[in-house]
Amino acid sequence: MPKVKMPRKGTTVDMTAMCDVAFLLLTFFMLATKFKPEEPVMVTTPNSISEIPLPDKDIMMITIDPAGRLFFSIDNQLVRKDLITAVNDEKKLGLSQQEINAFALGASVGAPFNQLKSYLAADPEQQKNYDKTTTGIPTDTTVSSDKNELGAWIRLARNTNPQLRITIKADGKAAYPEIKKVIKTLEGWKIFKFNLITGLKAVPPGTAAFDIKNGGGAQ
Repeated sequence: MPKVKMPRKGTTVDMTAMCDVAFLLLTFFMLATKFKPEEPVMVTTPNSISEIPLPDKDIMMITIDPAGRLFFSIDNQLVRKDLITAVNDEKKLGLSQQEINAFALGASVGAPFNQLKSYLAADPEQQKNYDKTTTGIPTDTTVSSDKNELGAWIRLARNTNPQLRITIKADGKAAYPEIKKVIKTLEGWKIFKFNLITGLKAVPPGTAAFDIKNGGGAQ
């Protein structure tokens, strides 16, 4: 007897539900994403062959622009809010809740303590104009000096979050004495481990680093 052939039936998958979910997720991320605030100064870092990755959270960044001005920032908004509250209490700045929130949501700050309240009370356009003319956060080689406001920022920030990892982002044209002040301030608080942010360049052929990267050199 001949075999009975079963009719072939096509399989269809309704993708409507999947498309709906994809667009819902896309809409959620578009509405929930918080964009990083614009930094007040542009810095061109020198290049190096180091490939050590930078920390991706709990970052304290000290920025040094070409003129040697210092700017200070922390990546976590909750930590920033606790920090500015501590600064306000210690330095008796008289910040309002709106000004505290402005610091928590902002980017790097380069205002001395005696100008911080007026800076945070200003609108974004006024802050941009201020950032162009500010002398930056005062610092000194002596960490306990009243002139070393960077030292106070670092101390209060680490008291707020001891897990903060420190990075220094210096412009290639910044004078070394200004960078030395930052390093001396860190040493004053017994901080000897920090990251220097640099651009990446190719390892020069013929060097020991080149041999190690390519599997040669001494073992």
